[in-house]
Amino acid sequence: MTGADRVERPVVGISAYATRAVWGVWDVEACLVPQAYVDAVVRGGGLPVVLPPLPGIVDRMLPRLDALVVAGGPDVDPARYRAEPGPDTQPPSRVRDAAEIDLLQAAGRLGLPVLGICRGMQLMNVARGGPLVQHLPDVVGTDLHCPGPGRYGRHDVVVEPGTCLAAALGPDPNLGVPTYHHQAVAEPGAGLVVSARAVDGVIEAVEDPGLPFWLGVQWHPEVGEDMSLFRALVAAASAAAASAAGVFADPQVAGERR
Repeated sequence: MTGADRVERPVVGISAYATRAVWGVWDVEACLVPQAYVDAVVRGGGLPVVLPPLPGIVDRMLPRLDALVVAGGPDVDPARYRAEPGPDTQPPSRVRDAAEIDLLQAAGRLGLPVLGICRGMQLMNVARGGPLVQHLPDVVGTDLHCPGPGRYGRHDVVVEPGTCLAAALGPDPNLGVPTYHHQAVAEPGAGLVVSARAVDGVIEAVEDPGLPFWLGVQWHPEVGEDMSLFRALVAAASAAAASAAGVFADPQVAGERR
């Protein structure tokens, strides 16, 4: 793929599950990601690539990518934020935790645009030293954020003006969003600011204003109709790819980079 191709349709990595899956006559361990993430990246203008959870290996893929989506999934291991698991905390996927933290750290070093979704936002916070709320109903007293197993809820979020999130969502960013989570960010980690909250005060988005596009949202934009966050991610990736293509347009310099 040429630099021009990557500007036109940037390559977006999506972090994947390693889990048991069933299809046809098979019931085996598999590496997978919900199709909604893949479709959302395509609808946003990107070229999706699924990234398996391989600590110490998968982060080496990032120099070949233009952006990263850290997908939703099971609860982050509380040991990552120096806490004991509560009675409602799911068994962790420590391999996936390790692989995605590797991805986030490498993406930060490279300045790669990142969009974290649900668990992805929580892991972005944990990677910066921030804690999580392990079971929201114990705090807010309702099931607003996760109404039932396998069933998305919907609630409003209030977006902070002047943030990367506000710019991505457009001129009227206070909106209803599809939601499915029982955990949340308790306090933003180092370098992160809160860019949206639910009406009950739950943190719904964090971002790093010191990076071009480093945004996590607690809701699930991939299952909604509004693809503005994916378009914004792809636009940031295109801008970065265009800048890199300009810097390395000289064949001698490009050869040195390779």
